[in-house]
Amino acid sequence: MGGKYRINKIKQEHTIIEDILPLLENLADLKTVKSIIPGRINRRSGSGMQPYLQLKYNTQTGIKILAKTSSSIQEIFVVTDYPDKTIELLKEEKLVR
Repeated sequence: MGGKYRINKIKQEHTIIEDILPLLENLADLKTVKSIIPGRINRRSGSGMQPYLQLKYNTQTGIKILAKTSSSIQEIFVVTDYPDKTIELLKEEKLVR
């Protein structure tokens, strides 16, 4: 399927690391999250680690998160009007490290 489309709040324009999609779906369930935009994927070395999300910093439109697996890292941009509240919820729900 070509072009851009959304499933729930997750933009599906670029590839998403397969093991990360369930984590992004959990993130999309938060009411403060308007949209989730997956970005660039980079390779990394590692072995056997479970996928997880790591908070990085606030952006002009929300929050930057890194999605990590044993072989890849993907930038994830979360669009929200309430970045501090969203970060608080992410930590309460144990969705990020």
